[in-house]
Amino acid sequence: MTALVAVAHGSRDPRSAATVHQLLDVVRALRPALDVRGSFLDLSAPRLGDVLRAVHGDGHRSAVVVPLLLGKAFHARVDVPGAVAEARLPSLDVTIADVLGPDPRLESAALRRLASVGVRSGERDWGVVLAGAGSSHAPANALVTSIARRWAQGSGWAGVAAAFASTASPDVPTAVARLRARGARRIAVASWFLAPGLLPDRVAALAGEDAVIAPPLGPDPEVAELVLHRFEAAVGAELAVRSA
Repeated sequence: MTALVAVAHGSRDPRSAATVHQLLDVVRALRPALDVRGSFLDLSAPRLGDVLRAVHGDGHRSAVVVPLLLGKAFHARVDVPGAVAEARLPSLDVTIADVLGPDPRLESAALRRLASVGVRSGERDWGVVLAGAGSSHAPANALVTSIARRWAQGSGWAGVAAAFASTASPDVPTAVARLRARGARRIAVASWFLAPGLLPDRVAALAGEDAVIAPPLGPDPEVAELVLHRFEAAVGAELAVRSA
């Protein structure tokens, strides 16, 4: 059977790797017969190449690498293919699946995280910051901005503004100021992060002491379903290529 090798960015913050493993536990619960393994690009262990070598050593002849990334920024476009190539396993057929975003299941998970801290649609005094990491790759930032605009149209909140922890603009204080100008009396931050770490902590600190902070997407069942969906789509595409 083809193995599912999930790969996250990695962090010095141990909460990040712990959250990734919790998510993969949910994936395993959904598909008990599937060999699901976790790996990281940097800062956390095990690294992707080491896990691919272990998968091959355990007898697998094919694997699908599922990037636990929310957009197609540098890590997805360069780091993941580079790590697969560096593993140098010509007898292991490795396919790289699509990243997790965009997908409505991620938005549903983010909205559930907001609801878990008491922020629900229709409450006009809320202004919501949708906070992502930020990237030098403009389309990755545009994805977060487009989600914020869509939420703003149907939420009933005073407003929704995208913000970024680094690299891109606007930053969190700017987004908060814009929401205040639109009449928001309370500020909440929706997390466009998979797991805790340095950047989510930076976002929380910049949002202000009075802001309500939703947790990252984490081990949400719909996120786990999406991981499996990306895996199955990659398997299907590879089979189609072989039979063509």
